[in-house]
Amino acid sequence: MNQPSAKLVAGKAAPRGKFPHVKRAGDFLFVSGTSSRRADNSLAGAEPIDAMGAMRLDIREQTRAVIENIRDILSSAEAGLEDVVEISAYLVDMGDFAGYNEIYGEYFGYDGPARTTVAVHQLPHPHLRIEIKAIAYKPVTV
Repeated sequence: MNQPSAKLVAGKAAPRGKFPHVKRAGDFLFVSGTSSRRADNSLAGAEPIDAMGAMRLDIREQTRAVIENIRDILSSAEAGLEDVVEISAYLVDMGDFAGYNEIYGEYFGYDGPARTTVAVHQLPHPHLRIEIKAIAYKPVTV
C-alpha cells in the first residue's frame, strides 16, 4: 500500500506556510491553493500603472497563470490537467466571474472537473484576485 507523499515543486513560488504544493494519497493528488505568484514572488496579472502605486489587476491573466501553475505542479507528479476531477476556486470579487470563466473554459469543458466557485473576503496578498485548489485522480503505476 502506498503511503501519502508530499512535495514542493522546484521553480514554483514557495508556499506562504508549511504545506506542500501537492500531496499524493493513493491514486489521488491534492494540489494546495495556488495563485498567480511566480517563483520570484511577483504576481502575474498585477502590474503597476503609475508612480502613485495604482495597479492593473487582470483576472484573465491571473486565472491563466493559476491554471498553468497547477498544470506544472501536477506535471511534477506525472499527471496533467486532464486528470483533474475537482476544482475549488476562490474569487475576491464575483464581478470577476465572467473573465475567470472565459479563461477557465479554454482549459476545461463539460467533460472536465466538477467545480465550485465562491467569493472570499480576501486572499494572502492584496493584489491577488483568485486562488484555486485542485484534486486529480492519477493511479500509481507499479
